[in-house]
Amino acid sequence: MDLAFLHPLYEHPGPWASVYVSTSRHTEDTAHERHLTAVALSRELSGQGADEETCQAVREALEELKHSPEPHGRALFARAGKVVLDPPLTRAPDGDRAVWAPLPHTAPLLELAGEDPVCVVAYIDRKGADFELRAGLGRQDAGSVTGRQYPVHRTSSADWSERHFQLRVENTWEHNAAEIADALAVCQEEAHADLLVLVGDDRERRAVHDRLPKRLRDLVVEAPHGAGSRLLDEDVEQARVEHVRQRAERELERFLASREPGEDGRARAVEGVPALVEAAREHRIEELLMRPDGPDAHREVWIGEEPDQLAVRRTDLKILGEQHSWAARADDALIRSAVATGAPVLSVTPAPAAEEMEMPVGGMGALLRWK
Repeated sequence: MDLAFLHPLYEHPGPWASVYVSTSRHTEDTAHERHLTAVALSRELSGQGADEETCQAVREALEELKHSPEPHGRALFARAGKVVLDPPLTRAPDGDRAVWAPLPHTAPLLELAGEDPVCVVAYIDRKGADFELRAGLGRQDAGSVTGRQYPVHRTSSADWSERHFQLRVENTWEHNAAEIADALAVCQEEAHADLLVLVGDDRERRAVHDRLPKRLRDLVVEAPHGAGSRLLDEDVEQARVEHVRQRAERELERFLASREPGEDGRARAVEGVPALVEAAREHRIEELLMRPDGPDAHREVWIGEEPDQLAVRRTDLKILGEQHSWAARADDALIRSAVATGAPVLSVTPAPAAEEMEMPVGGMGALLRWK
């Protein structure tokens, strides 16, 4: 998950109010219920030591959600009397909650605002393709590409002239598949799409898939629908879920394979809070893997004002020259460091048979960069 949108949270010192609220319930009394929620959560923050101005800012922001039609919920991050960020959620939280802490409590976003890929759906046939952009439950036309129109159909004859015709058909298919792949790559780049869904007959889907740039092939899901059909929202959601599951599985497997030292004696992956803290201090985290319910997620670490100022023990920060330090959750501290260095953070919970697959020790690990 690309967490670059969290940068505003780390441009100011804490403490921070972090609030997760559900908007999934809609009844005749919804407005009144959300008003009571706003009051209760602002009081909860006050009880944890939050200043009055920040509590008031959170309450006012929550009051504005009284008539919100959002299907899932919203997160709020506030400090010094101002809501700095309020991203929508893609899943409703199990319960409304508010936290006052030195760092924003961003770890729940991995599950609640996790990967919700923007999809380009390509409806492919032998003559070309139509593209459709899907985001959430919305859809819009994203263009089309038309290839060579003749010849595109095989015949059943076996004499020499017909075999020559068959070869021309093959050449036409290959040309059209290449044209579609090129246009799809451009569409993906322009739309910043996370997922490409190919719809059509098996052969045409495969021909386009094979001609896409290598950088895009892991973004592709092939839908089992014939040419000319249109995907329902449920179909796109299933493709999205499958894409997220497969990516989590691939990255977990890559992590597990990278723990052993290479020829240079260096491991390409680490796990456990002490090793992760050291990697974060040295800016070596290439990708952070987290299981949000892992036992190390809420383990206490010590942080300074900068993202790379963190340690397992408070005295370690003083040795490093940091005079000001605060206790923070390990997951939130590591996410702050990852955001600062541009490293993605991935929840490994969607990996299949998670109970059977080996997980990073404590539920957190990282792939490392050494260059």
